[in-house]
Amino acid sequence: MPLLPAPLGELGRRRFAFYPAIKGVEHNEWILGRASWSEVQVINASSAEELWIPRRLLGEVSRADGPVAIVGLLKELEYKQGVVLPHARRVIEMPRAVNDSLRAAAGHQHPAPVVAIRAEPLGDSRARRVLRGSVALGILACVAAGFLVRDLHVGTQAGPWIGPQRDLPLAQGDDYAAVIRKLGQPSSDRWLHTPNGDQYRRLGYPRRGVAVILAGPNPDSARYAGAVASDGRIIQAAAPDLLEEITAAAGRR
Repeated sequence: MPLLPAPLGELGRRRFAFYPAIKGVEHNEWILGRASWSEVQVINASSAEELWIPRRLLGEVSRADGPVAIVGLLKELEYKQGVVLPHARRVIEMPRAVNDSLRAAAGHQHPAPVVAIRAEPLGDSRARRVLRGSVALGILACVAAGFLVRDLHVGTQAGPWIGPQRDLPLAQGDDYAAVIRKLGQPSSDRWLHTPNGDQYRRLGYPRRGVAVILAGPNPDSARYAGAVASDGRIIQAAAPDLLEEITAAAGRR
Protein backbone atom coordinates (compact mmCIF):
# COMPACT_ATOMS: atom_id res chain seq x y z
CA MET A 1 0.00 0.00 0.00
CA PRO A 2 1.57 3.37 -1.00
CA LEU A 3 2.48 5.78 1.76
CA LEU A 4 0.51 8.97 2.35
CA PRO A 5 2.11 12.05 0.76
CA ALA A 6 3.96 14.44 3.06
CA PRO A 7 2.92 16.49 4.95
CA LEU A 8 -0.50 14.77 4.81
CA GLY A 9 0.91 11.67 6.47
CA GLU A 10 1.82 13.70 9.55
CA LEU A 11 -1.88 14.10 10.40
CA GLY A 12 -2.21 10.46 11.46
CA ARG A 13 -5.72 9.97 12.89
CA ARG A 14 -6.15 13.67 13.59
CA ARG A 15 -9.32 15.24 12.19
CA PHE A 16 -9.07 17.89 9.47
CA ALA A 17 -11.23 20.03 7.18
CA PHE A 18 -10.87 20.73 3.45
CA TYR A 19 -10.54 24.27 2.11
CA PRO A 20 -12.46 24.95 0.00
CA ALA A 21 -15.04 22.53 1.37
CA ILE A 22 -16.27 19.76 -0.95
CA LYS A 23 -19.66 20.78 -2.34
CA GLY A 24 -22.45 18.29 -1.80
CA VAL A 25 -21.06 17.11 1.57
CA GLU A 26 -22.78 18.66 4.58
CA HIS A 27 -20.18 17.95 7.30
CA ASN A 28 -16.63 19.17 6.49
CA GLU A 29 -14.61 17.11 8.98
CA TRP A 30 -12.49 14.16 7.81
CA ILE A 31 -10.07 11.40 8.88
CA LEU A 32 -7.37 9.88 6.67
CA GLY A 33 -7.94 6.34 5.40
CA ARG A 34 -5.98 4.28 2.89
CA ALA A 35 -3.93 5.45 -0.09
CA SER A 36 -3.20 4.20 -3.61
CA TRP A 37 -0.57 5.40 -6.07
CA SER A 38 -2.96 7.99 -7.51
CA GLU A 39 -5.55 8.66 -4.76
CA VAL A 40 -6.00 9.15 -1.02
CA GLN A 41 -9.05 7.85 0.85
CA VAL A 42 -10.74 10.16 3.38
CA ILE A 43 -13.55 9.22 5.78
CA ASN A 44 -16.23 11.68 6.87
CA ALA A 45 -16.13 12.00 10.66
CA SER A 46 -19.90 12.49 10.85
CA SER A 47 -21.40 10.13 8.23
CA ALA A 48 -18.48 7.62 7.93
CA GLU A 49 -18.75 7.99 4.15
CA GLU A 50 -15.54 7.14 2.25
CA LEU A 51 -14.31 9.33 -0.62
CA TRP A 52 -11.24 9.04 -2.86
CA ILE A 53 -9.36 12.29 -3.66
CA PRO A 54 -6.72 12.38 -6.46
CA ARG A 55 -3.26 13.08 -5.02
CA ARG A 56 -2.63 15.81 -7.60
CA LEU A 57 -5.49 17.88 -6.14
CA LEU A 58 -4.20 17.86 -2.53
CA GLY A 59 -2.40 21.02 -1.39
CA GLU A 60 -0.67 22.20 1.79
CA VAL A 61 -1.61 21.32 5.37
CA SER A 62 -2.06 24.19 7.83
CA ARG A 63 0.39 24.49 10.73
CA ALA A 64 -2.05 26.33 13.00
CA ASP A 65 -2.57 24.71 16.41
CA GLY A 66 -6.19 23.79 16.88
CA PRO A 67 -8.59 20.87 17.19
CA VAL A 68 -9.02 20.59 13.40
CA ALA A 69 -6.25 21.01 10.81
CA ILE A 70 -6.90 22.52 7.36
CA VAL A 71 -5.95 20.66 4.15
CA GLY A 72 -5.94 22.80 1.03
CA LEU A 73 -7.45 21.65 -2.28
CA LEU A 74 -5.93 22.85 -5.55
CA LYS A 75 -9.36 22.72 -7.24
CA GLU A 76 -12.90 23.22 -5.98
CA LEU A 77 -14.51 19.75 -5.78
CA GLU A 78 -18.09 18.50 -5.78
CA TYR A 79 -19.52 15.17 -4.52
CA LYS A 80 -22.13 13.98 -7.02
CA GLN A 81 -23.65 10.55 -7.69
CA GLY A 82 -21.07 8.80 -5.52
CA VAL A 83 -18.05 10.37 -7.28
CA VAL A 84 -15.82 13.36 -6.42
CA LEU A 85 -15.48 15.68 -9.45
CA PRO A 86 -14.03 19.12 -10.13
CA HIS A 87 -16.84 21.64 -9.53
CA ALA A 88 -18.11 23.31 -12.71
CA ARG A 89 -19.46 26.83 -12.27
CA ARG A 90 -22.61 27.30 -14.35
CA VAL A 91 -22.74 31.11 -14.34
CA ILE A 92 -21.23 32.65 -17.48
CA GLU A 93 -20.14 36.23 -16.80
CA MET A 94 -20.26 38.59 -19.77
CA PRO A 95 -16.95 40.43 -20.28
CA ARG A 96 -16.85 44.11 -19.36
CA ALA A 97 -15.70 46.86 -21.64
CA VAL A 98 -12.13 48.05 -21.08
CA ASN A 99 -13.22 51.55 -20.02
CA ASP A 100 -15.81 50.14 -17.59
CA SER A 101 -13.13 48.03 -15.88
CA LEU A 102 -10.82 51.02 -15.52
CA ARG A 103 -13.60 53.19 -14.06
CA ALA A 104 -14.58 50.46 -11.59
CA ALA A 105 -10.94 50.04 -10.47
CA ALA A 106 -10.63 53.80 -9.94
CA GLY A 107 -13.80 53.90 -7.85
CA HIS A 108 -15.79 56.08 -10.26
CA GLN A 109 -19.42 55.05 -10.43
CA HIS A 110 -21.84 57.06 -12.56
CA PRO A 111 -25.38 56.37 -13.81
CA ALA A 112 -25.53 54.66 -17.16
CA PRO A 113 -26.01 57.06 -20.07
CA VAL A 114 -29.46 57.35 -21.57
CA VAL A 115 -29.52 56.22 -25.18
CA ALA A 116 -32.32 57.40 -27.42
CA ILE A 117 -34.19 54.64 -29.22
CA ARG A 118 -35.29 55.48 -32.74
CA ALA A 119 -37.84 53.38 -34.58
CA GLU A 120 -36.71 51.91 -37.89
CA PRO A 121 -38.42 53.30 -40.95
CA LEU A 122 -41.02 51.07 -42.57
CA GLY A 123 -38.93 50.79 -45.69
CA ASP A 124 -36.11 48.85 -43.99
CA SER A 125 -33.88 47.16 -46.52
CA ARG A 126 -33.69 43.37 -46.99
CA ALA A 127 -29.90 43.41 -46.40
CA ARG A 128 -30.35 45.00 -42.97
CA ARG A 129 -32.94 42.36 -41.97
CA VAL A 130 -30.61 39.55 -43.08
CA LEU A 131 -27.74 41.08 -41.08
CA ARG A 132 -29.84 41.23 -37.90
CA GLY A 133 -30.88 37.58 -38.35
CA SER A 134 -27.26 36.48 -38.78
CA VAL A 135 -26.19 38.26 -35.59
CA ALA A 136 -29.04 36.62 -33.63
CA LEU A 137 -28.08 33.17 -34.93
CA GLY A 138 -24.45 33.77 -33.98
CA ILE A 139 -25.41 34.67 -30.40
CA LEU A 140 -27.57 31.54 -30.08
CA ALA A 141 -24.72 29.38 -31.42
CA CYS A 142 -22.30 30.80 -28.82
CA VAL A 143 -24.76 30.15 -25.97
CA ALA A 144 -25.38 26.58 -27.18
CA ALA A 145 -21.62 25.95 -27.39
CA GLY A 146 -21.21 27.16 -23.79
CA PHE A 147 -23.83 24.68 -22.56
CA LEU A 148 -22.24 21.86 -24.58
CA VAL A 149 -18.83 22.49 -23.01
CA ARG A 150 -20.45 22.46 -19.56
CA ASP A 151 -22.17 19.11 -20.23
CA LEU A 152 -18.93 17.52 -21.46
CA HIS A 153 -17.19 18.14 -18.13
CA VAL A 154 -14.89 15.29 -17.20
CA GLY A 155 -16.56 12.71 -15.03
CA THR A 156 -20.22 13.41 -15.78
CA GLN A 157 -22.44 10.39 -16.30
CA ALA A 158 -24.69 11.93 -18.96
CA GLY A 159 -23.66 13.14 -22.40
CA PRO A 160 -21.57 11.76 -25.28
CA TRP A 161 -18.28 9.82 -25.11
CA ILE A 162 -15.60 11.95 -23.42
CA GLY A 163 -12.45 9.88 -23.91
CA PRO A 164 -10.57 7.55 -21.52
CA GLN A 165 -10.09 8.90 -17.97
CA ARG A 166 -6.83 8.21 -16.14
CA ASP A 167 -7.99 9.50 -12.72
CA LEU A 168 -10.67 6.88 -12.08
CA PRO A 169 -11.82 6.84 -8.42
CA LEU A 170 -11.06 3.13 -8.06
CA ALA A 171 -8.53 1.29 -5.92
CA GLN A 172 -7.13 -2.19 -5.51
CA GLY A 173 -9.53 -4.25 -3.41
CA ASP A 174 -12.72 -2.63 -4.78
CA ASP A 175 -15.38 -5.23 -5.56
CA TYR A 176 -18.33 -5.03 -7.96
CA ALA A 177 -20.47 -3.10 -5.47
CA ALA A 178 -17.72 -0.51 -4.93
CA VAL A 179 -17.30 0.02 -8.69
CA ILE A 180 -21.07 0.50 -9.15
CA ARG A 181 -21.16 2.95 -6.23
CA LYS A 182 -18.34 5.06 -7.71
CA LEU A 183 -19.03 4.84 -11.48
CA GLY A 184 -22.68 3.80 -11.74
CA GLN A 185 -24.19 0.89 -13.66
CA PRO A 186 -22.08 -0.35 -16.63
CA SER A 187 -23.53 -0.62 -20.12
CA SER A 188 -22.14 -4.16 -20.44
CA ASP A 189 -21.14 -6.88 -17.97
CA ARG A 190 -19.37 -10.03 -19.22
CA TRP A 191 -17.32 -12.89 -17.75
CA LEU A 192 -14.39 -13.81 -20.04
CA HIS A 193 -11.25 -15.98 -20.01
CA THR A 194 -7.64 -15.19 -20.86
CA PRO A 195 -5.63 -17.54 -23.13
CA ASN A 196 -4.16 -19.06 -19.94
CA GLY A 197 -7.63 -19.87 -18.63
CA ASP A 198 -7.85 -17.11 -15.98
CA GLN A 199 -11.38 -15.84 -15.50
CA TYR A 200 -12.12 -12.11 -15.33
CA ARG A 201 -15.13 -9.79 -15.38
CA ARG A 202 -15.29 -6.90 -17.88
CA LEU A 203 -17.56 -3.93 -17.07
CA GLY A 204 -18.03 -1.56 -20.03
CA TYR A 205 -18.32 2.25 -19.59
CA PRO A 206 -18.25 3.53 -23.21
CA ARG A 207 -19.15 7.11 -22.28
CA ARG A 208 -16.04 7.23 -20.09
CA GLY A 209 -14.05 5.44 -22.80
CA VAL A 210 -12.91 2.64 -20.46
CA ALA A 211 -13.64 -0.94 -19.47
CA VAL A 212 -13.15 -1.90 -15.80
CA ILE A 213 -11.58 -5.32 -15.16
CA LEU A 214 -12.41 -7.38 -12.06
CA ALA A 215 -10.31 -10.50 -11.44
CA GLY A 216 -11.52 -13.53 -9.51
CA PRO A 217 -13.04 -16.99 -9.99
CA ASN A 218 -16.54 -15.91 -8.96
CA PRO A 219 -18.60 -12.69 -8.37
CA ASP A 220 -17.99 -12.73 -4.61
CA SER A 221 -14.18 -12.81 -4.83
CA ALA A 222 -13.65 -10.64 -7.94
CA ARG A 223 -11.68 -7.46 -7.18
CA TYR A 224 -10.51 -4.43 -9.18
CA ALA A 225 -7.57 -5.34 -11.44
CA GLY A 226 -7.42 -2.19 -13.57
CA ALA A 227 -9.00 -0.35 -16.49
CA VAL A 228 -8.30 -0.37 -20.24
CA ALA A 229 -9.28 2.01 -23.04
CA SER A 230 -11.34 0.97 -26.06
CA ASP A 231 -8.13 0.75 -28.15
CA GLY A 232 -6.51 -1.65 -25.66
CA ARG A 233 -4.30 0.84 -23.80
CA ILE A 234 -3.97 0.25 -20.06
CA ILE A 235 -5.35 3.24 -18.11
CA GLN A 236 -4.86 1.94 -14.55
CA ALA A 237 -3.26 -1.33 -13.42
CA ALA A 238 -3.77 -2.94 -10.03
CA ALA A 239 -2.87 -6.36 -11.54
CA PRO A 240 -0.43 -5.53 -14.39
CA ASP A 241 0.28 -9.14 -15.48
CA LEU A 242 -3.40 -9.94 -15.98
CA LEU A 243 -4.06 -6.71 -17.88
CA GLU A 244 -1.10 -7.25 -20.19
CA GLU A 245 -2.36 -10.76 -20.91
CA ILE A 246 -5.84 -9.42 -21.69
CA THR A 247 -4.62 -6.59 -23.96
CA ALA A 248 -2.16 -8.91 -25.75
CA ALA A 249 -4.95 -11.39 -26.47
CA ALA A 250 -7.19 -8.58 -27.75
CA GLY A 251 -4.41 -7.39 -30.08
CA ARG A 252 -4.08 -10.85 -31.64
CA ARG A 253 -7.79 -11.03 -32.48
